[in-house]
Order: sequence, then structure tokens, then C-alpha cells
Amino acid sequence: MKKMTDKKSNPIEITSKSRLRPVDTDAAKQDIDIARAVFRDEIEGLKQVGARVDDHFHDAVDTIYRCRGRLIIFGVGKSGLIAKKIAATLTSTGTPSFYLHPVEAAHGDLGLVTADDVVVFLSKSGMSDELRPLLPSLRRLGVTIIAMTGNTKSYLAEHSDIVLDTQVDHEACALDLAPTTS
Repeated sequence: MKKMTDKKSNPIEITSKSRLRPVDTDAAKQDIDIARAVFRDEIEGLKQVGARVDDHFHDAVDTIYRCRGRLIIFGVGKSGLIAKKIAATLTSTGTPSFYLHPVEAAHGDLGLVTADDVVVFLSKSGMSDELRPLLPSLRRLGVTIIAMTGNTKSYLAEHSDIVLDTQVDHEACALDLAPTTS
């Protein structure tokens, strides 16, 4: 057993059961190289999306600013997790917002949406089966629909008032599966 001290001179015991492990320099270099490649992919994705920011972005910002109701954000899967985060952040900065799960909306919670609200959909493909059935009902309510999607030719994009193109060449995930960059 090795004894160490912390900044306040309290003894710290490190036993064989600790999670410390010897450093494998080859594995460490590989881990660092992978992390740097992920950051490069993320930066490149941001550059791509940033280059496509146009008047549609201004339209979305202006629509949200002028919203008399609440901002309701939809997404499913990983997009749903991001939608929850966006809604929480906007609420804390003074924009009344909430996340509404598309399946719950289809089973009655769409009654939370009023004509004064603005809806934002997050969807990489714009073709999610959970999102499509909501669009006709939202149209009937007269809400403004903003789509953030990587597919500007999708069903979602075609049925939205404002489309923000979030398409990226590839995900930082080595298998191009996990929506890391998008």
C-alpha cells in the first residue's frame, strides 16, 4: 500500500483495488489521436453548418422572438435528447419553452399546443415515423413550424414554414451512426 498526501497534508491510501492503471503509451497515443480526430470532425461539421446560415436563420430567430405563446420542441431518439436540452436552456434564458415527446403528442398531449405557439422539430433525416403524423394536426392549429434537419428534401422540411439545414458530411462516430456531429 502506497501512502500519499493531498493538498491539505491528509494521507491518501492507494490500494491494489484502486482504479489507477499503468499507462500504456501506445494506447494513450491512440486515445489522444482519436479524440483529436473527433474534435476535427466536430469543427468541420460546425463550419459546414455555419456556412449555410442564411436568411432562414434570421426568420427562425424573428419568429421565436415574436412568439406570443411558447416554444415547443420535438425530437425523437438522440434528437429528442438535444430538444430537451434546448428547451431547458431557452426556458432558463427567458423564452417559455418545453419539450414534447412526439409519441405522447400523438396520444393526446398535442392538446398542449395552441395557435400562439411556435414548434421546432429536430430530426437528422426529417423522415421519422414518430414526427410525420403530427404535422397535419399542427397545420390545422395554425402554428408556425421550424425544422432543423439534415435533409432539406424530407417530408418534415416540405411541411415546415422555416427550414434550417443542419446536414453534415459525416458523423464523428467511426461507424457514422451516432449523431455526434449533426
